[in-house]
Amino acid sequence: MTTTVPVLVTGGAGYIGSHAVLALLDAGWPVAVIDDLSTGFRRAVPQHVPFYEGNIDDEALLKRIFAEQGTRAVLHFAGSIVVPESVSDPLKYYLNNVVRSRALMAAAVECGVAHFVFSSTATVYGEAGIRPLSELDPVQPVNPYGASKAMTERMLADVSAAHPMNHAVLRYFNVAGADPQARTGQATAGATHLIKVAVEAVTGKRDGVSVYGTDYPTPDGTGLRDYIHVADLAAAHVDALAALIAAPTRSLTLNVGYGRGFSVLDVLDAVDQLTNRPLKRTLAPRRPGDVASLVSDNSRILSTLPWRPRYDELATIVNHALAWERRLADIEAAESQAHG
Repeated sequence: MTTTVPVLVTGGAGYIGSHAVLALLDAGWPVAVIDDLSTGFRRAVPQHVPFYEGNIDDEALLKRIFAEQGTRAVLHFAGSIVVPESVSDPLKYYLNNVVRSRALMAAAVECGVAHFVFSSTATVYGEAGIRPLSELDPVQPVNPYGASKAMTERMLADVSAAHPMNHAVLRYFNVAGADPQARTGQATAGATHLIKVAVEAVTGKRDGVSVYGTDYPTPDGTGLRDYIHVADLAAAHVDALAALIAAPTRSLTLNVGYGRGFSVLDVLDAVDQLTNRPLKRTLAPRRPGDVASLVSDNSRILSTLPWRPRYDELATIVNHALAWERRLADIEAAESQAHG
């Protein structure tokens, strides 16, 4: 039986954070959420979950939350995540992902938070060629987004060495899909995730899909990515937190992926097959900061945690994303009607 402790989820009204909240609740953990709602949605957090609107660098607010909730663990998702935007606006990324994470860690240390799970990214590996990436590969980010996450990883390692707090760094590959029960999903306007863009095109929100880069050194010239279902990713956070509690002097760095890649064209072909309606595709130049391939070697997480993928078929990921997109259209229509 897993020992549960009160958990604060930062960015818990966002795409991945809201799934982590559901995964924790489903497993019986006490949960609270902080989110500034800059990209998240209040409706994504169940009404009975204590919710604090604010920023993670608001030290007074954090201390109040930790006291009111008896917080013993943090799952940290709050941050900025768009690679091309990080290239054009690096200071935004160093503020949101590094400076504000430092403030969160400082408050956590002062209030005796014992466990910290950090939402990192495979982007920290940089341009590593066409091969699966392991946690032993060098951290050599090629864009400010990856660099900001790498800096926060380093900060966490130093903080854990100096204070009684252990941590898990989870390096995500390409997150996709939605809650299998369609309780939550990605709702951010102008999202850049490929499967989200594709299902928006299916439902008429977009007129097609742009394929950025067709000259990569990959089998079909388009970028290869390890697409992981967001519900599997959320489950990995719960298992990682349980592992931290079970071994309070041990910290973890783990890839979270399936260990296989699909190209952009593979994904679009899968969407076409499921909907029986070919999407309009526009070929476009590479985007700044993108790499040819990001595929995980996931052997370490499989040997360290009880975590096992449940939704690793590409068709399943696309189906859940599509079901959520259709539900979201109904939600947004109802909200629009309510606001007159």
